[in-house]
Parts: sequence; C-alpha cells; structure tokens
Amino acid sequence: MPSPHLLDLASAAIVVGGTVLATALRSGIEDCRKTMAALAALPRRSFDAASVRAIIAPMAARVRADGLLRVQFRPLGDRGFDEALAVLVQTRSIAAMAKQQAAGQAARLSAAAAAARTLAQAAELGPVFGLAGTLISLSQLPADGLARGMFMGAISMAVLSTLYGLLLANIVFAPLARAVERRAETEEEARQALFDWMVSQLEPEFPAERRFIDRENPPRVVA
Repeated sequence: MPSPHLLDLASAAIVVGGTVLATALRSGIEDCRKTMAALAALPRRSFDAASVRAIIAPMAARVRADGLLRVQFRPLGDRGFDEALAVLVQTRSIAAMAKQQAAGQAARLSAAAAAARTLAQAAELGPVFGLAGTLISLSQLPADGLARGMFMGAISMAVLSTLYGLLLANIVFAPLARAVERRAETEEEARQALFDWMVSQLEPEFPAERRFIDRENPPRVVA
C-alpha cells in the first residue's frame, strides 16, 4: 500500500484535473471522443481475423463455383469487411472493393492517430501541472514566517505535485498513447493480410481486373 505521506488530494486534483481540462481544451470534443473510444477498446479483444476468415472462406468458394450474383453474402460481424463486400456486390469490382477497404483503413488509422496524439499531449501537460501545483503550494507560504508544521505541509504538497505530474505523464498517458498505436498497427496489419487473402480467393472471378493493394507499405499510425 502507498504511504499516507504520498497521498495528497489537493495536489492530485490540481495535477489530474488541470491536465485533463487542458488536454480537452487543446484537442477538442471530436478528438476527445475518439480518445475515449480508443481507450474503451483497449481491454477488449482485437480484430479476430480467424473468425472472419472462417466465414469468408465458404462464401468465396461458392463465388468461384456459382458466380458472384448467385451467392448470398452473410454479415461477417465486422463493419469494415461488411462494407467492402457490399461494394463488391454493388459494383462487381475488386478495385472498388479495394478502394472501400483503403478508405475504411484510413478512417480507422486517423481515429487512432487522433487518440494517440491527444494522449501524448496529456503526457506533455502532466509535468506542467505538476509544476503548477508546486508553485501554488509555495505561494501559500506567508512572508512573515510560519510554524514548522505548516512549512512542512507546504513543502510536501509542492514535492507531491511534481511527483504526480511525472507519474501521470510517464506511467499513465505516455504508455496509453503507445498502446493505442500498437493496437491500431497490429489490427490493420491483420486486416490487410486477411483482405489480401480474400482478394486472392475472389480474383479468379475477375481475371481482367487489376488489383490495387500496396503490400510494400504496411499501415502505421502517425501521431
């Protein structure tokens, strides 16, 4: 258990409350919403490529056997792939499906980048509000002297404010920003690999169509 001497609600309120408020004001409502969604998704299971592939495989086999128009596509349980297959059915074009896949990928990476950027800003602001808490505590020292207990209390608040700012930045917000980035990168790599496989299964039905898939540049989150 943490020592009672390391707990100071006033210092914590200044550092945590100030950091969160300043980050929200800097980032805006939309980026904050994306950040909350990204944080809520972290404990959940990431994209399940094996389950989606198990549903796609028999449908792709039926497409090769009976043709695209005769196959009834069932929902895959993944919005990105469902939208891509809907475009394929509507346009009968793998290129159009690849374009839809790329658009969905760009939107997901953009949201992850916004969340990572917001968390990185919070990591930058944490030590700033730690310093602010330190200055506030020191400003409360009277100029005409004070009892030893009051002096030690003010110094303790000053030190703890700085400590809270450093811990909040380096143990909470910075690791969360990197966790959001890693999850997005891993998920998009899995999605792209599955999409490439799906196209390879469907491509025999579209022999005259050129594929538009870039395997040389794997997706990355840019914070």
